Amino acid sequence: MTESLYLDGDYLKNNPNWHVEDSSWKAKKIKQILTKNKITPSTICEIGCGAGEILNQLYSTLPNTSNFIGYDISENAIDLAKSRTKERLKFKKQDLLLEDSAQFDLLLIIDVFEHIEDYLGFLRKCRQKAEYKVFHIPLDMTVQKVLRKDVLMHARQKVGHLHYFTRETALDTLVDAGYEIIDEFYTPWGFEMTQKTFLKKIFQLPFRLFYSLNPDLAVRVMGGSSLIVLAR
Repeated sequence: MTESLYLDGDYLKNNPNWHVEDSSWKAKKIKQILTKNKITPSTICEIGCGAGEILNQLYSTLPNTSNFIGYDISENAIDLAKSRTKERLKFKKQDLLLEDSAQFDLLLIIDVFEHIEDYLGFLRKCRQKAEYKVFHIPLDMTVQKVLRKDVLMHARQKVGHLHYFTRETALDTLVDAGYEIIDEFYTPWGFEMTQKTFLKKIFQLPFRLFYSLNPDLAVRVMGGSSLIVLAR
């Protein structure tokens, strides 16, 4: 599985909304980590912006002096994103890493590098593009997902995850790629995001209790969380 998944229309077929329904929640987590660390960027770029709704949400909540641009290699994604274009919010069908002169205060890398074949090379190149970076990283490598092999295969086949991380391996990956970790915390979508099915609502209850007692162990065993990281 390579970037052809995003270029030939298969990703759009598998994910027709391009995860727009998750964007408001993710934008709140991005704003939370920026506010906590008193980061007020003037120029904000998202690489792999998809349908552009995360940037659209940030446009509405961050200061009106901020300028936003989203890059994606997928024509399908940019077609969806263009409807969100505004005076300070633009989108480009382009590989950001091929634009040598592109520099920003903040680079958003939201649920992206687990899709990239050469993820360490990708991360090293991203490091040069902004002073600050915010990552959102799925934590797919959990006890229950390893025991239920179909779950990991679903992540691979439907949403294109090529690499699977724990909190520790995700952070070490960023350090190996030359980043300084400033802050990080779990984003427990397992009980914070709206669950649509009865089974998922039932799953929320033990995870919420387990997470309240021992977040690290709960995430390692049950999953239900990603990791947000502020780095430079």
